[in-house]
Amino acid sequence: MSLRTLLNRYQPDGQRSKLGDVSDTSLAFWLLLPATLLLGLIVVYPVAKVIHDSFYSMSIFSEHGPAFIGFANYADALRDPDVWRAVRFTLALCIVTVPGALLVGLGLALLANRPWTWRWPVRLALLLPWALPLAFSGMIFAWFFNTEYGVVNDLLRRAGVAPISFLLIPQWGFLAICIATIWKTSSFVALILLAGLQTIPRSLYEAAELEGASHWQSFRHVTLPLLMPAMMVALIFRTISALQSFDIPYAMTQGGPARYTETLSILINTTAIEYMDVGYGSALAVLLFLLSMAVSSLYLRKLYKGTV
Repeated sequence: MSLRTLLNRYQPDGQRSKLGDVSDTSLAFWLLLPATLLLGLIVVYPVAKVIHDSFYSMSIFSEHGPAFIGFANYADALRDPDVWRAVRFTLALCIVTVPGALLVGLGLALLANRPWTWRWPVRLALLLPWALPLAFSGMIFAWFFNTEYGVVNDLLRRAGVAPISFLLIPQWGFLAICIATIWKTSSFVALILLAGLQTIPRSLYEAAELEGASHWQSFRHVTLPLLMPAMMVALIFRTISALQSFDIPYAMTQGGPARYTETLSILINTTAIEYMDVGYGSALAVLLFLLSMAVSSLYLRKLYKGTV
């Protein structure tokens, strides 16, 4: 049944002739036009504008206004030690938090999927970290790890251990940001994996049980293979958000101490907003965009191969 026939069935008699004169292609075009225009307005145009600005010198300190400089901003970025430091920290954050969120989220999803009385409270509890704003989550953990009045240092004092300046020492600051990020993002991963677990037929577990398979064998040979597409989707979202980390690190350390915990997104914000170097900041944003697209393409290629 064509789209035009389906719409004509539910239209008043006076309007059916008008719809009958429109082809399926034209009708689809007019129905998709508002969404296409909106997508172009909020996605395509901003991306194109950032790419355009990345080829210009657009700084508040410029005396002659914007000037076309080609790939000079990109060349400067590749030679900038601050950029490479931010890239290293961002990648380190991805390496720790993405597998961490996946493991914690998988455990939470398995717990929420069990047929027990507290299943629904556990599922509702998964929504709390996911629903909190990122900046608010960062502020909560900044209070947890505060040197003077933080909860963690208070517990250390009670245990007879000297307090630790978590947010003032680079290594401890990295650990604190990783803990906050995993706590915040694992619930989102758990929700995706829980949806994947719901699609696995119960009959497969019953058949494995009849064959004498243990719980670990059922998990390894039934749950994990069938859950892999959902895990890949969760990894795509989690990796992209990790590469673009801004709110939690900024709320906890503002990129300090000594810019050690500065992510690439924080560096872009500092360059374009605080230093008003829009051209160079746009080039950094384009590099981050290309990095995110490259990682996404790798995941999608893996997901496509797994489904074919």
